[in-house]
Amino acid sequence: MGSCKLCVWILIVVVCILGKISGLDNGLALTPPMGWLAWERFRCNTDCKNDPDNCISDRLFRTMTDILVAEGYAAAGYEYVNVDDCWPERERDPRGKLVPDRERFPYGMKSLSDYVNSHIVVIVFVIQNSFSDASTFASWGVDYVKLDGCYALPADMDHGYPEFGRQLNLTGRQMIYSCSWPVYQIYAGLQPNFSSIIEHCNLWRNFDDIQDSWASVESIIDYYGNHQDVIVPNAGPGHWNDPDMLIIGNFGLSYEQSKTQFAIWAILAAPLLMSVDLRTIRPEYKAILQNRKIIEVDQDPLGIQGRRIYKHRGIEIWSRPIIPIHGQYYSYAVAFLNRRTDGTPSDVAVTLKELGLNNPAGYRVEDLYEDVDYGVLSPATKIKVKVNPSGVVILRADAQPSYAYNAIPTRTPYSPLNDVFRLRK
Repeated sequence: MGSCKLCVWILIVVVCILGKISGLDNGLALTPPMGWLAWERFRCNTDCKNDPDNCISDRLFRTMTDILVAEGYAAAGYEYVNVDDCWPERERDPRGKLVPDRERFPYGMKSLSDYVNSHIVVIVFVIQNSFSDASTFASWGVDYVKLDGCYALPADMDHGYPEFGRQLNLTGRQMIYSCSWPVYQIYAGLQPNFSSIIEHCNLWRNFDDIQDSWASVESIIDYYGNHQDVIVPNAGPGHWNDPDMLIIGNFGLSYEQSKTQFAIWAILAAPLLMSVDLRTIRPEYKAILQNRKIIEVDQDPLGIQGRRIYKHRGIEIWSRPIIPIHGQYYSYAVAFLNRRTDGTPSDVAVTLKELGLNNPAGYRVEDLYEDVDYGVLSPATKIKVKVNPSGVVILRADAQPSYAYNAIPTRTPYSPLNDVFRLRK
């Protein structure tokens, strides 16, 4: 199963504060992590007697690993298999070590890790000796740990989260470290120390858990847009804002809304962690999740998180700087989002210059869902996109080198069979 990596998530209640705190400095997660995660779709289903196909078990994670490899997800970049909550026994062993449920994980976590050749993100309930737990994860072959903050005191997290990261480092094994540090402090009315969070965590949660609904996705989009001046500067290679899981292919989103979540998550430079039953996902949703061109935007090596640059009467425009760069001019991914629900597509017309695209040599523009290349356009070119209700159009505009200026066509052809994107001079 060479292309996948197992992850287990840790639900933390108590963290011991020991010794000197040092930075994470693990050189990992230079692009946002991608993978499959159990929680949103399968929750805490432990009833393997009556629901053996859907309970949290060794069988479920091995099955999903097989599908990730066989059906092209791993090849598209989804490399982590994340074991979320409800996997351990309620009690530790006599030595105080964490133990997976003996009935549902009869072969142990090391066996599961070996099977998927993976990173393990671990979710635990109570950690009384966090160094021994860090050693346990290392012995299992864990490469990705998420530390939640249930029942911990938010004021203690400024010390507890860095300390556990230090203990992970002391194992000698590199492990991605995902934190829920800021979200608990925000809810408690505390101001998170994002300089410390960036130093000690590879990714972190800022807002609510996602639920299987469009309202939940909208609330996350709104939060990231409304607080972008605080949130955006914290993202970059090795340290990412995490708006939570992809729920594409489940029950709560339409096709258009699913396209919207994927496009906006890419603009946000978000981790792409699917939580869906890969055994039953419909082809059109699978195609969204495997859209290589949008994944390339998400994984852009600059690691600059995008912003909402326009919001008016239900229409939003989001923009993210990406490579290639020519001189002072970045390339961009631009998403046009229609928040209206009046039942008809909305037209949005704007010049590239009005979007902040000022390269005199122009930009090669492509629609990433429709897979249409519109050639090299000048900054003065007015584009018109037709965006479906609760839907999105996402374009990529690659800055051209100066010698390409003379290649700008006087009239850009497009297919009349696809009228999503029009050009006006």
